[in-house]
Amino acid sequence: MHFTELNLISPILKAVEREGYEHPSPIQSEAIPLLLRGRDLLGCAQTGTGKTAAFAIPILQTLYKRRADGKAKHSLRALVLTPTRELASQVGQSFQDYGRYTGLKTAVIFGGVGQEPQVAALRAGVDILVATPGRLNDLIGQKLCDLSGICMFVLDEADRMLDMGFIHDVKKVIALLPRQRQTMLFSATMPKEIAALADSILRDPVTVAVTPVSSAVEIITQFVYFVDKANKGKLLVELLRDESIVSGLVFSRTKHGADRICKMLSRAGISAGAIHGDKSQGARQNALSGFKSGKTRILVATDIAARGIDIDQLSHVINFDLPNEPETYVHRIGRTGRAGLGGIAISFCNFDEKAYLKDIQKLLGKEIPVIEEHPFPMQIFEPTKPQPRPVLTRAERETRAAKRNSKPMARQRNRR
Repeated sequence: MHFTELNLISPILKAVEREGYEHPSPIQSEAIPLLLRGRDLLGCAQTGTGKTAAFAIPILQTLYKRRADGKAKHSLRALVLTPTRELASQVGQSFQDYGRYTGLKTAVIFGGVGQEPQVAALRAGVDILVATPGRLNDLIGQKLCDLSGICMFVLDEADRMLDMGFIHDVKKVIALLPRQRQTMLFSATMPKEIAALADSILRDPVTVAVTPVSSAVEIITQFVYFVDKANKGKLLVELLRDESIVSGLVFSRTKHGADRICKMLSRAGISAGAIHGDKSQGARQNALSGFKSGKTRILVATDIAARGIDIDQLSHVINFDLPNEPETYVHRIGRTGRAGLGGIAISFCNFDEKAYLKDIQKLLGKEIPVIEEHPFPMQIFEPTKPQPRPVLTRAERETRAAKRNSKPMARQRNRR
């Protein structure tokens, strides 16, 4: 199928061609005609399947036609909620790319940066708003954003909203939307909470499902190395001496771990940047931009910071730490299988993580090949025992208590 067969208006076709696309992806060819007819939609699709264009193009075409019919110009009529700043930025850019010849205006708002430029954009008038739930609720609370004119609403990556604890913020936004609207909900997985939410907000929806969770990774070559926790860093440096790893996204379970990995790689002469929740938005954007431009070879990220990151032609994903949820593993390694392209996923597994690996392989329905020959084979074959807390004497306990009790008094004196 060609985009010209989807009954798109010429300004959008021109923009699609400018972006270099000729053939829609499966979710685009299924969803676009349905959404152009005004249907509510439940989309079961992972990132990398082209789902952003699947909802952006129909929204742009619908709003363009309504404005041409004499509707008010630049009034907020479409809202897209995303779980992360990075995804919000990328979705906003897609609307700008596909809508460049329509005259429609898009604004993007998210936390972690000053709100003044975002408020100025809203006051200047926009047709489409892409937002994260927290910042949007903040602006609504300040009466700086009005959702009463919304006629098209997208909840993107709904399962990630749930994972990240945003579902209550999402429900607060939904409660403010007009009842008469077209609603689209996209989710890679369908836990019961998201299924219940979909039932409550969608009216007679059509369901479009592409790329089941297990088949999303079939084109990705996967390996696992059994290695003790203390030797993971050494193994990572050893692997990265191979120049065939052109670009790598390394996943750490914690923010501190991501920083440690980044510093370790830098000391080994390997260019790396880190993104996680404690980084400022500017620092995260700089790290991501440096990685996308090739200035840095390795990007180290936590799961939450990596939500929605879209990196073209990423050669490798490396799980420095295995995730404790098998679905997260699939989401991680899918970063290197974008738009049907292949890639390589490497995982490090210590003894304590073997249960996680078992769950991952159960979800995949197959075993991940093990690389036996490497310089740092596993030597620890029993669970790591937690270090016992030191036993303090009565005098030591009293000294620590006195220090804790003195801190508020010190702060009182400083305030004076």
